[in-house]
Order: sequence, then structure tokens, then C-alpha cells
Amino acid sequence: MAQQIPDADTIKAFNTSIVEEFRGNGGKVGGQFAGADLLLLTTTGAKSGQPRVAPLAYLRIDGKLIIIGSYAGADIHPAWVHNLRAHPRAHVEIGTESFEVTARELPPAERDAVFPQIVAAAPGFADYQAKTTRVIPLFELQPTG
Repeated sequence: MAQQIPDADTIKAFNTSIVEEFRGNGGKVGGQFAGADLLLLTTTGAKSGQPRVAPLAYLRIDGKLIIIGSYAGADIHPAWVHNLRAHPRAHVEIGTESFEVTARELPPAERDAVFPQIVAAAPGFADYQAKTTRVIPLFELQPTG
């Protein structure tokens, strides 16, 4: 049975509240994300061309900044995956730092080598992968300039 995804307005309202809390508290948020490593990723909309901000968990694996397109195990990719594939340049906020990045989607062999390290650090991602038939994509965010 396919997993239900909240409607776009619900997701947008939830993300907006996280973004406001993040920016208002120097990169810290409470609730279900208290203590989590979160960043704000601003992408360029694949269709709209407009800036889109998404709060995302991130991990540092072998010195690389990695984000995970899990969408909680939904059968579709989160919008930011489509945006990065169309426009790999993005803006990142971590804590009180802010910088430009170029996103690089990990090719299959590299993704398959890195994913177990992600699961070791954050076991919930194994559950998300188990819920969907799609391969959850991983992106390395490489600082530019």
C-alpha cells in the first residue's frame, strides 16, 4: 500500500515554521528535530525558477556534506531533488553560517558505498528506504567560491 504524503500546503506550512525557528535561533530547532543536524537548502525551482527553501537533515561522511532525498520513504522524490537536478547551484545555511554550494548527486556505486554509513549514523534512513521501491538519492553539497 502506498504511503500517504501530506498535501503541499501542509508540507509548506510545516517547513515554513521550521525555517522561521531555525533562523530565529541560530540554526537550532526543537520538537522532533531537537538536537538534529539540520540545514536550510535554498534551491531554484525546476519549473518555477523561484527560490525554494527546505529544511533538511544532513550528515558529514568522509568530510563530505551529504543530504538524503528520503521524503520519509514516500514513493516520489522530494521537490528539492528535482530542483537540484535542474539547477545544481544552491544556498545552504548551517547554524549561523551561510554559503553557496554546487550539488552533486552520487552515482549508483558511490551512493551504494555511502548509504550504509548514513544508516549507521541515522538508522531511520534504512526504514525509509525499506518503505519505497525507489532508490533514495544522495547529494554531496560542495561549497563554491
